[in-house]
Amino acid sequence: NFYERPFQDDLGANLRGLLFEPAGLITTLNIKDNIKTVLRKYEPRVAVTSISVNNLENENSYQIIVNFNIKEYDSASGVEIVLRRLR
Repeated sequence: NFYERPFQDDLGANLRGLLFEPAGLITTLNIKDNIKTVLRKYEPRVAVTSISVNNLENENSYQIIVNFNIKEYDSASGVEIVLRRLR
Protein backbone atom coordinates (compact mmCIF):
# COMPACT_ATOMS: atom_id res chain seq x y z
CA ASN A 1 0.00 0.00 0.00
CA PHE A 2 0.99 3.62 -0.20
CA TYR A 3 3.21 4.92 2.62
CA GLU A 4 4.36 1.42 3.67
CA ARG A 5 7.92 1.89 2.42
CA PRO A 6 10.02 4.66 3.94
CA PHE A 7 10.91 7.44 1.50
CA GLN A 8 8.79 5.83 -1.25
CA ASP A 9 5.32 7.05 -0.34
CA ASP A 10 4.01 6.83 -3.91
CA LEU A 11 4.91 3.14 -4.32
CA GLY A 12 1.83 0.97 -3.99
CA ALA A 13 -1.30 -0.29 -5.68
CA ASN A 14 -3.86 0.45 -2.92
CA LEU A 15 -5.05 -3.16 -2.97
CA ARG A 16 -6.00 -3.12 0.70
CA GLY A 17 -8.35 -0.21 0.09
CA LEU A 18 -9.91 -1.89 -2.93
CA LEU A 19 -10.69 -5.04 -0.93
CA PHE A 20 -13.34 -3.12 0.99
CA GLU A 21 -15.04 -1.71 -2.10
CA PRO A 22 -18.20 -3.39 -3.41
CA ALA A 23 -17.25 -6.51 -5.34
CA GLY A 24 -17.92 -6.01 -9.02
CA LEU A 25 -16.50 -5.32 -12.43
CA ILE A 26 -15.28 -1.81 -11.59
CA THR A 27 -13.31 -3.00 -8.55
CA THR A 28 -11.84 -5.88 -10.55
CA LEU A 29 -10.71 -3.48 -13.30
CA ASN A 30 -9.23 -1.08 -10.72
CA ILE A 31 -7.20 -3.89 -9.13
CA LYS A 32 -5.91 -4.95 -12.54
CA ASP A 33 -5.05 -1.39 -13.61
CA ASN A 34 -3.30 -0.58 -10.32
CA ILE A 35 -1.13 -3.69 -10.51
CA LYS A 36 -0.26 -2.99 -14.15
CA THR A 37 0.67 0.61 -13.35
CA VAL A 38 2.93 -0.29 -10.42
CA LEU A 39 4.74 -2.99 -12.37
CA ARG A 40 5.25 -0.76 -15.38
CA LYS A 41 6.53 2.14 -13.30
CA TYR A 42 8.69 0.38 -10.69
CA GLU A 43 9.78 -2.93 -12.24
CA PRO A 44 11.40 -2.27 -15.63
CA ARG A 45 13.10 -5.70 -15.61
CA VAL A 46 9.87 -7.49 -16.52
CA ALA A 47 7.36 -7.25 -19.36
CA VAL A 48 3.86 -8.10 -18.18
CA THR A 49 2.09 -10.38 -20.64
CA SER A 50 -1.23 -10.77 -18.82
CA ILE A 51 -3.00 -9.98 -15.58
CA SER A 52 -6.09 -11.93 -14.61
CA VAL A 53 -8.28 -10.90 -11.67
CA ASN A 54 -11.07 -13.28 -10.67
CA ASN A 55 -13.68 -12.32 -8.11
CA LEU A 56 -14.25 -15.25 -5.74
CA GLU A 57 -17.55 -14.03 -4.31
CA ASN A 58 -18.23 -17.03 -2.07
CA GLU A 59 -14.85 -16.62 -0.37
CA ASN A 60 -14.85 -12.79 -0.24
CA SER A 61 -11.54 -12.69 -2.05
CA TYR A 62 -9.84 -12.06 -5.39
CA GLN A 63 -7.54 -14.44 -7.25
CA ILE A 64 -4.84 -12.55 -9.14
CA ILE A 65 -2.61 -14.21 -11.73
CA VAL A 66 0.24 -12.17 -13.21
CA ASN A 67 2.19 -13.63 -16.14
CA PHE A 68 5.37 -11.89 -17.21
CA ASN A 69 8.63 -12.25 -19.10
CA ILE A 70 11.96 -11.51 -17.44
CA LYS A 71 13.70 -9.34 -20.02
CA GLU A 72 17.31 -10.20 -19.15
CA TYR A 73 16.84 -13.96 -19.31
CA ASP A 74 14.02 -14.02 -21.87
CA SER A 75 12.05 -16.45 -19.72
CA ALA A 76 8.37 -16.56 -18.90
CA SER A 77 7.08 -16.82 -15.37
CA GLY A 78 3.93 -16.21 -13.37
CA VAL A 79 2.63 -15.45 -9.90
CA GLU A 80 -0.71 -16.35 -8.36
CA ILE A 81 -1.97 -14.44 -5.33
CA VAL A 82 -5.26 -14.67 -3.44
CA LEU A 83 -6.29 -11.46 -1.67
CA ARG A 84 -8.65 -11.97 1.23
CA ARG A 85 -10.39 -9.50 3.44
CA LEU A 86 -9.91 -10.40 7.10
CA ARG A 87 -12.43 -9.32 9.67
